[in-house]
Amino acid sequence: MQNSNSYLNQLEDEAIYILRETAAQFERPALLFSGGKDSIVLLHLSLKAFRPGKLPFPLVHVDTGHNFPEVIAFRDYVVNKYGEKLIVASVEDSIKKYNLKEAPGRFPSRNALQTYALLDVIQDNEFDACIGGARRDEEKARAKERIFSVRDDFGQWDPKLQRPELWDVLNGKIQKGNNVRVFPLSNWTELDVWNYIKENEIELPGLYFAHDRECIVFQDKLVATHGEIIKPLDTDTIVVESVRYRTVGDMTCTAAVPSSAASIEDIIEDIIQTRISERGQTRLDDQVSEAAMEDRKKQGYF
Repeated sequence: MQNSNSYLNQLEDEAIYILRETAAQFERPALLFSGGKDSIVLLHLSLKAFRPGKLPFPLVHVDTGHNFPEVIAFRDYVVNKYGEKLIVASVEDSIKKYNLKEAPGRFPSRNALQTYALLDVIQDNEFDACIGGARRDEEKARAKERIFSVRDDFGQWDPKLQRPELWDVLNGKIQKGNNVRVFPLSNWTELDVWNYIKENEIELPGLYFAHDRECIVFQDKLVATHGEIIKPLDTDTIVVESVRYRTVGDMTCTAAVPSSAASIEDIIEDIIQTRISERGQTRLDDQVSEAAMEDRKKQGYF
């Protein structure tokens, strides 16, 4: 356990260094906060980095309108608990403003549409850096990112034009109109996040733990029913299973996984045993193409 604690301390120290460098090098940074586990860990690290003072950046959530209600409730609970500022950017508003079309298919994802709301909230608030919880083990495109990842005037990302980051030197110099995405969890894995949550007794939404839920069997995955957003068809196979969520994105593109894990220790054991990545097991929208995430990121996605 001593070795584990030492390793987690190294990851924590690095992340706090990145957060403090972000606050020092940028004029108007923001922390992207969805209420999911990675952004909750980022908030915890930010509190360690800057308390007892207020955070030097607001929290920003791009609300798709398809978020799990439990996660939205937890997001608001956490914001009220710590008394920090929350800015909500609405994808519903972007759909109306730009006359956007929903993605086709049975369970349309709004992930690509988040880009419009994100770029608008960056422009409206003149943010020059956005701190996100992406990890390099999530997906292949994530692994191409730098810790300070520069976006151009249109919010677009070019994986071939990444800056070198040698000897932990972070270069935040940008031209006016550019924006930097900052990833303090770049060297963390899903297992690291859960071990850190355990060690620091961090609160989480209940969706991460096993619970019985009515689900539609779709493409060998379990999609939980929910009101008007996810309604079963007469031809659907419906099951009630004990499930949990490895990630809590949109209800329409996030599948549950069968599990009896009722504690963080159980979840850690689940992750140790699995050989499928978090996104590979749960995200329906990433099944369209192996380059789906990279294509979205090039257009300005997180």
